[in-house]
Amino acid sequence: MNNFLKVALILACNMIVVSCKSNSKPSIDTLESEIKSQIANIDGDIAVAFLDLTDNKNSIMIETEVSFHAASTMKVPVMIELYKQQNEGLINLQDSIVLINEFKSIVDGSLYNMDIGEDSADAIYSKIGTKQTIFDLMVPMITASSNLATNVLIEMVGAKKTTQTMRGLGAKNIEVLRGVEDQKAYDLGLSNATTAMDLFLIMKAIEDGSAGKKEDCEAMLSILKDQKWNDMIPKYLPDNVEVAHKTGSITGVHHDAAIVYTPKGGSYVLVLLSKNLKDFDKGTDQLAKISKTIFDYMIMSNE
Repeated sequence: MNNFLKVALILACNMIVVSCKSNSKPSIDTLESEIKSQIANIDGDIAVAFLDLTDNKNSIMIETEVSFHAASTMKVPVMIELYKQQNEGLINLQDSIVLINEFKSIVDGSLYNMDIGEDSADAIYSKIGTKQTIFDLMVPMITASSNLATNVLIEMVGAKKTTQTMRGLGAKNIEVLRGVEDQKAYDLGLSNATTAMDLFLIMKAIEDGSAGKKEDCEAMLSILKDQKWNDMIPKYLPDNVEVAHKTGSITGVHHDAAIVYTPKGGSYVLVLLSKNLKDFDKGTDQLAKISKTIFDYMIMSNE
C-alpha cells in the first residue's frame, strides 16, 4: 500500500470515529447537569423524578422527598381506589348515583358547595340532580380534572382508604385527606400532599400493572392518555407521542406526572412538581422545556 493510500485510510477512519462520537447519546450525568441548569433558572421550588423504563440505570431524582401540595394529582390515587373497591365487590363502576353538589368539611362537618367558576370541568354541573354512573364521573375527574366529580367520588371511597392503598404501592408520604375546595380545612393547613417520589411510584405502578388488575391498569392508562390539560410535559413533544398523565395546579403550584411513550418503542416515567412559582406561566413553560430535554435524550437513547 503506498503512502497516499495509507494517509487516506487513516483520515477516513478518523472521520468515522469523530462522526460516531458526535452522534453518541449524552450520558445520564450530562442530562442531569442540563436539567439542574434549567431548574436553576426557574424562580420557584422544583422536584423531578425520571426513569427510563427500558433501562432502569437511567434515572434522575431531584428533591424527590420534598413535600408539595398535591393539587389535582391526588385524583389519580382516587381512580386507583375506585378500581380496587370494585374488585373487592364494594362498588360497581357501572352503578348509577344521583349527582349532588353538597359536601362536608373535614374540620367540623359543615356543608359547602362547589363553585362552577373554580372548576375546570364546568359541563358536569348541568348534570346535577341526574343519575350518573360512577365511571362517567371518574373519567372527567381525570381527563378534565372535575372537582365536583372528585368530591363525589372521594366521599364514596374514603380519603383514608385511598391513602392506605397508596401505602401499599410504596408511596409512603402521600396524604389524601379530603376533596377540593374545603376552605375551612385549607385555612387550617389540612391539605392533600405528595412528593415526586410518591407520584413516580404511583404512575409506575399503573404502567407496570401492579396498581390493580392488568385490565384495570390498561383502562387507567387509556383514561390518562385522554388528558385535556397538556401545557407541561406534552407541550413541546411531537404530536405522535403518547402521554398518559395528570396535571395539578393551584396558586404558585403546577405539577405533571406522566408516562411517556416514544415513537420508537421507548417509555419513561416523568414527574415534575413545582411550588412558590413567582411567574406561573413562565415557570410552566420552563418545566415544559425540561420535559423536552428529557424526551430528546430518550430519542437519542433509542437510536
